[in-house]
Order: sequence, then structure tokens, then C-alpha cells
Amino acid sequence: MGDTQKITAHVPVELLHRARAATGKGITETVRLGLGLLASAKAAEGLRRLRGKLRLDLDIAELRRDRR
Repeated sequence: MGDTQKITAHVPVELLHRARAATGKGITETVRLGLGLLASAKAAEGLRRLRGKLRLDLDIAELRRDRR
């Protein structure tokens, strides 16, 4: 998993109960999943902003030759 950091966080009890019920996991794993989802959503938002702004010049025939 790599490096970890111990944190103290004050969260609403009901939110934590709902999140744990949704994941079926303990507090640590639930927090990890939530943070991972937040990071993924932010990355996806950045990609959506690029939509239509990148010009790709692809040669389909060349890509297919590369598969062989």
C-alpha cells in the first residue's frame, strides 16, 4: 500500500454510519474508499474539461498493423 498517515477527523456520526453501511467495511477502509472516490472524481472532472480540446491525429491502419 505504501506510506500511510494517521489522521484524526471529526465527522457526523450518521454520515459515518451510512458510509460504513454502504461499504460494508470498517472505518479505515470506508475513509480510504471515500478519499479514493473523491480523487477519482476530481481527475474525471479535469478530463471532462479537456473534452473536444485535444486534437488527435491517429492513423487507424498504422494502429492495426501494430497489433500483429
